[in-house]
Amino acid sequence: MASRAVWKGQIRLSLVSIPVEIHSATQPGARVSFRQIHGPSGKRVRYEKTVAGLGAVKASDILKGYELGDDEYLLLKPEEIEAIRLETRKTLELVQFVDYDAIPPLYYDKPYYVVPTDDLAEDAYRVVRDALRKARRVGLGQLTMRGKEYLCALRPCGDGLLMETLHYADEIRKADPLFAGIEDAPADEELLAVATQLIDRKTGPFEADRFTDHYDKALRELIEARRRNRKTPRTSAEDDAAPTKGSNVVDLMEALRASLDTPGGKKPAKKPRKTPAKRGTKAS
Repeated sequence: MASRAVWKGQIRLSLVSIPVEIHSATQPGARVSFRQIHGPSGKRVRYEKTVAGLGAVKASDILKGYELGDDEYLLLKPEEIEAIRLETRKTLELVQFVDYDAIPPLYYDKPYYVVPTDDLAEDAYRVVRDALRKARRVGLGQLTMRGKEYLCALRPCGDGLLMETLHYADEIRKADPLFAGIEDAPADEELLAVATQLIDRKTGPFEADRFTDHYDKALRELIEARRRNRKTPRTSAEDDAAPTKGSNVVDLMEALRASLDTPGGKKPAKKPRKTPAKRGTKAS
């Protein structure tokens, strides 16, 4: 099945804009999943929204409740929340760069592949990819998608670019309460030496395909065995009811040079030859 873009827009590095598409890098349906079936009738189990003492309720009567504490809720209408949803901006602007290892792993959330939309965009795309790779930097910016704003990190990945959404700082639990009880003392030297030898012995390149989800494998084997067995019960559960390509890419070299002259992007200039400075002007 062909991958479908979850977002289309442009990556902007100062005055350079690159039309791109973003695709999910993971496959949610890669593992076995089930639906609940009512055994006696063979019908699919469905869920209704109910209220104690009233039974099923209409979706239009449901409000959003924010818990204040002591079983008290602040009620908001769906349209009030919808009114403040952010419009899906079509630009991921890289506003800061950090070293590869500067972001703690626990901040990373979900990975996405970033691909250029056409051949014209590919030229600028490769320049940004190679510049990040050479500098060993990760680009940071914010992207608005599906009404929410995501903090994102952009890094080289093989021949392309990988964007990873990050957790915001207030989403990360502090480790201190959990680690506070661990004694802050150096480990036994002999035990440390043995542990280090074991680690060295088992050290090697990361090869994800060496690891298998044994539960998923056993589940698929069970399903296949039961499928071939004609005595396995079956049922038929019937159901009821882009940006203009290339137009945002300006001449790359001119854009990169012009970007250096913009505030925040100016590179320290070489000292000019001795020339009398004009009065009223500040040295850059």
